[in-house]
Amino acid sequence: MTVAEVLKKAGYRCGGVGKWSLGDAGTVGRATNQGFDMWFGYLNQDHAHYYFTEYLDDNEGRLELTGNRESRQQYSHDLLTDRALKFIRTSAEEPFFLYAAYTVPHFSAKEEDPHGLAVPSTEPYSDRDWDAKSKKYAAMIHRLDRDVGRIMRLVDELQLRERTLIIFTSDNGGHKGVPQRFRTNGPLRGFKRDLTEGGIRVPLIARWPGVIPADTVNEEVIAFQDMLPTFTELAVAPVPKELDGVSLVQTLQGKPLPEKHDFLYWDYGHCRARYDQAVRWKDWKGIRHGQQAAIALYDLKQDLGETTDVAKQHPEVVQRIAQIMKTAAVPSERYPIGTRYRGKALWQP
Repeated sequence: MTVAEVLKKAGYRCGGVGKWSLGDAGTVGRATNQGFDMWFGYLNQDHAHYYFTEYLDDNEGRLELTGNRESRQQYSHDLLTDRALKFIRTSAEEPFFLYAAYTVPHFSAKEEDPHGLAVPSTEPYSDRDWDAKSKKYAAMIHRLDRDVGRIMRLVDELQLRERTLIIFTSDNGGHKGVPQRFRTNGPLRGFKRDLTEGGIRVPLIARWPGVIPADTVNEEVIAFQDMLPTFTELAVAPVPKELDGVSLVQTLQGKPLPEKHDFLYWDYGHCRARYDQAVRWKDWKGIRHGQQAAIALYDLKQDLGETTDVAKQHPEVVQRIAQIMKTAAVPSERYPIGTRYRGKALWQP
């Protein structure tokens, strides 16, 4: 069940651009079979590593970009933004939901760029006294910032400002390859693929004039599974059963979260070299690096950077977290722990 399927039943036109990675073209998991009236971008996550791609998935077909890897005339991010703006314009007279799963500043294939940061230009940072990698990364961020601004301005121009909730966030923390000058994770420890806060704690910015108080910060602990019940409440749609998330509608309005998470759970590595688990319970954070490893414990209220393991001082908390780790995840035969997955470009044998 996807948010698009729920909102479509409630009368919304649903569109998406960017990276899908939940089902390739021709499979039941493709976006246009999961509630999206329009999808443009990358259905396959390995395909998304190519910004100067030879094609993009376009609904049930393709936009062919033959020779683009050599000519580099079409930068995929620019095409994604053009389609996102078109979707908003053509949907302005009815309720709509746009999921813009942009790929920048995700790394690109090294065959596109030696730094893994393929970008058409380093403007507006070309004249900075920086190394080339820093200029490329900054240019990617600039492009993203610029195009989020274009989306917001279009919403305003269409006089939908007070009727539209816009959320900007990320699916993981900063990458360890980001130049140090940018301090991508600030005081947080670790990076993408880590279960420390630097890998999983991300900003979430929301704008809805007249509903969300401007220039305010809310410190409630929320997670992506909260998006679906939030959107269903706003759309006055039936909430699917057995959800892990809670609605954030009151929280967006500046109020305390009415229903707290008992815990939050993460794992990583079913198809990688090592299987890690993490649990957030109250202000405690427990992390197990490998199935046979001991659980490290951190007090996030006192130690946001997760520098001091206090597991020995709080054995009862470790025991509680260990129990959650045993029961929170449902094993899947499709993702057996211990196998190793390596991606490749779809057009390579």
